[in-house]
Amino acid sequence: MINESIDRIAFQMISNVGSAKSLVMEALYAAKEGNFTLAEEKLAQAKEYFVEGHKVHATLIQKEAAGDKVDFSLLFMHAEDQLISTETINELVKEMIELYKRIDN
Repeated sequence: MINESIDRIAFQMISNVGSAKSLVMEALYAAKEGNFTLAEEKLAQAKEYFVEGHKVHATLIQKEAAGDKVDFSLLFMHAEDQLISTETINELVKEMIELYKRIDN
């Protein structure tokens, strides 16, 4: 059933992107403490999770591009919201880390 597939994809997205968001915030906290090496490691780990979440999302885009009807649910909309907000948070945190580096010097 397509709804079960979309729900599974949504949960995979939420899980991966949620892990990415947590790691991004851990990177910010590490930078705040002056541990820029750890901050960079956390950002690299976050990127791996984010990419996995994005890959899962891309499967639905590919299905729709191939002409398959893709149903949406509130759960899937939440997963997409998490994907987009995590991407935004990631970019902001990277800029904030650069600011911490400048302050530290």
